[in-house]
Amino acid sequence: MNLTIATRGSKLALWQAEWVKERLEKLGHEVDLKIVTTTGDKILDKPLAEIGGKGLFIKEVEESLLKGEAQIAVHSLKDFPTVYDEKHFTLAAVPKREAVEDVFLSETFETLADLPLNAVVGTSSIRRAMQIKAFRDDLIISDLRGNVDTRIKKLKSGKYDAIILAYAGMKRLNMLKEVKFYEILDTDIMIPAMSQGALGIETINDEKIIEAVKPLNDIRTQIAVTIERDFVDELNLGCHAPIGVHARIMNDDFIKIKAVLLKNDKLIKKEVVINFDEWENAGREFAREFK
Repeated sequence: MNLTIATRGSKLALWQAEWVKERLEKLGHEVDLKIVTTTGDKILDKPLAEIGGKGLFIKEVEESLLKGEAQIAVHSLKDFPTVYDEKHFTLAAVPKREAVEDVFLSETFETLADLPLNAVVGTSSIRRAMQIKAFRDDLIISDLRGNVDTRIKKLKSGKYDAIILAYAGMKRLNMLKEVKFYEILDTDIMIPAMSQGALGIETINDEKIIEAVKPLNDIRTQIAVTIERDFVDELNLGCHAPIGVHARIMNDDFIKIKAVLLKNDKLIKKEVVINFDEWENAGREFAREFK
């Protein structure tokens, strides 16, 4: 089958699209890429929460699918809203997840704990900012936008003492070597965003297209991210909200879910362990404890 993937033009987005392209080609399909510039790529001088959140990276990509220019889109699933146009699109596959953690990066300091008093930490994420402040209230949070390359350059320019990014993106781009020091942040300190480290393959609602990408789905990853997305959806919060959630399948018997939410200027943090066969409603049930 001839397929076209709509993708943003950033280095990470292209890596993700190429990764999916390669696997679809191994299944016998012919695959092209179509690069799309999104609103989120154009507006770099304002925080994401101020301009509408990470859904701004999705709109133009979906328009490309509606126009018939492509049939597939590859997203960082943490950027993909829990509510989308299911009349025209399907989240057809979620491949095996990469690392879920966030990573601390610095040219001067080895760890987050090593930062001096009132050090400046760059992040565009409210979720990261609130957890950094919970760990070290003296740290100064400064907004950081742009693709991974741009953020690393800003760190190296000396504007920030450290920055926080998703570990998965740094691994995928093999960019950890670009920074002198890095520390993978334990999820006890920094609970990740819903679906962090996972890719989402969105398709038009065409059974042939859906069936073509289904072999790329990983059921354990799909279960974990469904719990996380249900948790956020139940609270009626977007992917740019002050919330973190992580579901980890410990074995085939249990799933541990931990979450953090900033509510009325108070950080609420909880975790629960459930039986594996209770996963379908687990995200929503756990979310009700935060209401």
